[in-house]
Amino acid sequence: MVAGRWRPSAGSAVRVGRRALVESLYLLTAPLSAAVGLPLVVGGLCVAAVGSLAPGGSPVAARALALARWPGDLEWWRIGQVRSRAGGAKDTGGRPRSKETADGADLWLDLAHAVTVLPVVLVTTVVTVLWWFVGVAIATYPLRSRVAPGSLRPMTLYAGSGRSHIALSLGLTSPAARLAFAITVAVLLLFTLPVVTRVCVVAQAGLGRALLSSMSALHRRISGLEQERDTARAQAVAVVTAEAAALRRLERDIHDGPQQQLVRLAMELGRAQHHFDSRPELARAALADAVLRAQDALDELRALSRGIAPPILVDRGLREALSSLAARCVVPAELDAGPLGCPLDAAVETAAYFVVAEALTNVAKHSHARRCTVGMRHAEGMLRVRVTDDGVGGAALAKGHGLQGLADRVQAVGGRLRVNSPEDGPTTVTAELPCR
Repeated sequence: MVAGRWRPSAGSAVRVGRRALVESLYLLTAPLSAAVGLPLVVGGLCVAAVGSLAPGGSPVAARALALARWPGDLEWWRIGQVRSRAGGAKDTGGRPRSKETADGADLWLDLAHAVTVLPVVLVTTVVTVLWWFVGVAIATYPLRSRVAPGSLRPMTLYAGSGRSHIALSLGLTSPAARLAFAITVAVLLLFTLPVVTRVCVVAQAGLGRALLSSMSALHRRISGLEQERDTARAQAVAVVTAEAAALRRLERDIHDGPQQQLVRLAMELGRAQHHFDSRPELARAALADAVLRAQDALDELRALSRGIAPPILVDRGLREALSSLAARCVVPAELDAGPLGCPLDAAVETAAYFVVAEALTNVAKHSHARRCTVGMRHAEGMLRVRVTDDGVGGAALAKGHGLQGLADRVQAVGGRLRVNSPEDGPTTVTAELPCR
């Protein structure tokens, strides 16, 4: 840098020339990789689809999928090589691929890249070949020219051999003019070649980075849609599972509770009827027992109805319902509830209520705790309820445990249940429920 002017150095010229050569090599070898890649991707996907239907075809399908991914991985490696060797960013290394899209979006976008890259490769390769061909032909014309020094024949450039050739008449009759023209055009092509190769590489490699990288916007969009689909399916399964578990529990509770009381009530009424005339004192005793059985059955039915739709939750809200649960808990429980920023959906309130109710039941039955805390916080569109005890710990969120049913209920409304219960305690059960 002298007096505000930039003067190119020999090192920068070498770097520009090396970059043009590397990019030209990348562009000139692209037709081969594109022509081989499309049949491999299509064939691999077809073989994988057929192999997945055949018995024991999973190994074949896995190899076919790996073959279908190979052209995309090769192009990603080529993009990284041309960027690093051309003096740009460092080699990107392995192709980034998320686990969620490894068998879905990656494959379909590999196929999209294999199809769309063909016309792009055709254009960039033709432009690069013509630039190199015309530049070399004009630069070497003075060496190949057979025109005599005094000839007045116009300058004509030939390309090809035999009967098939192209002639370009430039109307230059002076040898000096022809030489000056050749040098001028050669220098012009030499200086514009890096720009041409850079534009072609940006177009071709940009298409590859847009379709082959899991960090691209299209990949993120497809991955997000797939995650939403999987979440919706998981919620549907959780709804069905939680509903089935609730129905089985309700059937068991009715069979073990009110149904038995009603059977005994019927027996006491039958005994009272049998002794009504002959032994009035036995009839009166049977009727008194029948009244007690009827009251017990009524109490159990009310308890079951509270398990289905707690009246206090409907009438007085979640805070009062949790306060009632904490007050009825066998283990001393303290309520730590923050303010609710907005009204909650009935499904969210019900899920939060049953999480606390089931957790407090487990505390009373299994934890051997001396005290526990019920917490509730509502912030940033998320309701978090937790139950913490100082018991022995060891609670697990696994199949066959009561907490798994709670996890299904929470997942059914789009939430998540977490259990932190190391050996020797303490145990914390936390439900995160979205508030839409």
